[in-house]
Amino acid sequence: MRGSSSGRPIMALLDLLGRRWALRVIWELRDGPQVFRALQARCGISPSVLNTRLAELREALIVEAGEEGYRLSERGIELLQLFDPVSRWAAGWAAALSKDQHRRRD
Repeated sequence: MRGSSSGRPIMALLDLLGRRWALRVIWELRDGPQVFRALQARCGISPSVLNTRLAELREALIVEAGEEGYRLSERGIELLQLFDPVSRWAAGWAAALSKDQHRRRD
């Protein structure tokens, strides 16, 4: 797997998640399996880019393919759950930014 030259797993993960559409693919699989065309439509992504991202996410053991289509693996589900605290942090951050912007206007 491509990643940081530092050899640190967190850097390799952040590299993978930072690739265009990677997080969107993971997000769209949160509710269950999706066939390729449905996933493509939900993401609004080209077939070639989706193929590339799915291959990378499968290689990383985050996504797997089955009879019902593509789905998050157990590791993928675990990763998605780790986004919950980040989501809460982001909501507080957005509120603070909004409050600061309103204060600057006044």
